Amino acid sequence: MRALMLIAATALTVSCTRPVSPSGSGFADAIAGRVAGKPQTCIQNNAAENLQVLDPQTLAYGHGRTIFINRLGTSCPALNQWNTIVVEASTGGNYCRGDRVRGLEPGAIIPGPSCNLDYWVPYRQP
Repeated sequence: MRALMLIAATALTVSCTRPVSPSGSGFADAIAGRVAGKPQTCIQNNAAENLQVLDPQTLAYGHGRTIFINRLGTSCPALNQWNTIVVEASTGGNYCRGDRVRGLEPGAIIPGPSCNLDYWVPYRQP
């Protein structure tokens, strides 16, 4: 009976953990086969696009031929692939260097700590 309870507790714990992806693998996958361009201070926000968290210090924006990568100055603990990304943009339709970004956990009403965006580097397919 005791062994059965231990197995059940272990199975429950394992089923509640999230899969861990290797650090940096999302960044390498996002820029594979692309060439970096000149860093930009701002990029246009398109309602059809979403920011994607590659790791707690790296955001990606766009798809197709050009993907913009933003490497934050420091790791932002509230940014992960399961959280909603909240951007406090200083200019209407743009994401700019210095704008604050925060992560909102599922079911939460208050976003996590804020971090500042840095330069956007375009990666284009040749």
